[in-house]
Amino acid sequence: MKNIERLLEIEALAENLTKHIANNNLLKIKVLYFISQYENLSVGMIIDKLGLKKSNFALMAKELESQGLVLSRQGEIDKRCKMMYLTEKGKAELKEFMDTLDSYFEEKNPEIEHCLETLSIYLNKKI
Repeated sequence: MKNIERLLEIEALAENLTKHIANNNLLKIKVLYFISQYENLSVGMIIDKLGLKKSNFALMAKELESQGLVLSRQGEIDKRCKMMYLTEKGKAELKEFMDTLDSYFEEKNPEIEHCLETLSIYLNKKI
């Protein structure tokens, strides 16, 4: 099996699993997660990481703001850039999801953890 075939299989399986646990709010969870991980990146860079259209992200961001899960601010260094931050409510919702997902994968396996870390580093370099 080629690397790309493995990646496609892993992505599909992981998305199906997390979609089920996220009660079909997977995009919302992904956006919250990426905002939490990349608070120092502009909205444009977060959009690139997620692979979303700007208009789709704008709709999701507006919805998340109305739910009190995120705040958006003008960039401090570059005023043209918009930055997003999780509110305490957003952090709590993300934590609840992550804890649920973590409990699903309770067993500790150093080999799997190493593989996932390596894959994450590799993919972040490609994007």
